[in-house]
Amino acid sequence: MKQLLPHIFILLLTLGFLFPGQASSATNREQEVRDAVTAFVTARTANMGWDVRIRRITISDALKLPEGTIDYEIVAQQQWEGWGGVSITVLARQKERVVGNISVRIDVEALVDMVVTLRQIEHGESVKAADLILQKREITQNSSRSSRKIEEIAGKRARMTIRANQAVRADQVEKMPLVKSGQMVTIIAENEVLKVTVAGKARSSGAQGDIVMVQNLNSLKEIPARVISATTVQISF
Repeated sequence: MKQLLPHIFILLLTLGFLFPGQASSATNREQEVRDAVTAFVTARTANMGWDVRIRRITISDALKLPEGTIDYEIVAQQQWEGWGGVSITVLARQKERVVGNISVRIDVEALVDMVVTLRQIEHGESVKAADLILQKREITQNSSRSSRKIEEIAGKRARMTIRANQAVRADQVEKMPLVKSGQMVTIIAENEVLKVTVAGKARSSGAQGDIVMVQNLNSLKEIPARVISATTVQISF
């Protein structure tokens, strides 16, 4: 355990943020701490495209700090994503000497644009753009992996039943297969000077861009090919 302490200390310093206080005997130290915490959250969530609001700041320790200018260093968990409830530590420093170690609990609300269903979409059903809307939802009540763009979801097939008014994740849908196993396809092989086409039969299903197995009906050999359209696949040549 003793060997781990130096590494933990270095990590905390790396994650720390310094916020200077004001030199005044009448300074409201609690407000200084709140301002430092607010500045930290603002910096931590900047450029994320969220609407962020601190719902609550709870200071558990009595603020018995000396007079004069104090700098505040915020220490938070590295894995904290910037939303929800978390406990942090505020180190109060005066002339590079720690004069206070303050425990603070914060609760941060983050609203993010999410793709939401307007109706229930059944398993295997195609998802249309008209079935979706972009709404601001709170991350703490939804998955942070929810899709942010309608085009990421529309035109795909539901891998499971998705309830109405639910934020949709990308892993809940899949690309619609253009080629289905057993159907007839045209196999294309071409380069800069030559193009060859032959009749084939799909041995697996796939969406556009997927690699499927097809059987060359002339040679009866099975080869991998990339899906180009609903009737055409392409092989390397």
